[in-house]
Amino acid sequence: MARIVGINLDPNKPISSSLTAIYGIGRSTASDILKEIGLKPHTKTKDVSPADIEKIRAAIETHRVEGDLRVEIIQNIKRLKEIGAYRGIRHTRNLPVHGQRTKTNARTKRGKKVTVGSGRKKAAEKT
Repeated sequence: MARIVGINLDPNKPISSSLTAIYGIGRSTASDILKEIGLKPHTKTKDVSPADIEKIRAAIETHRVEGDLRVEIIQNIKRLKEIGAYRGIRHTRNLPVHGQRTKTNARTKRGKKVTVGSGRKKAAEKT
């Protein structure tokens, strides 16, 4: 089993798909890395030689991935909040940041819909 940057790669997937399990590496970055070291993207992860895995590790070290990337993103959001930028305020209020509408959508960001109710008493409470 290949382990890169603390992530176990799925041995049954193609190496290009397995690399996307690493935070900060998407499809295009994975294909660029594989082109750089001269490995076919459809090769299964279990069939990749240990020497090629070392080449992949060396190529990934040039990119900011996993913990370093997460820390940088958190610091960027914290900076936006501190300077009082519009995007920082949206992060603070837990609202969408990139201009999406919030009147009807944005349930993922805003949470479960809360309704007050009809104000009408139930039959059991009337008596």
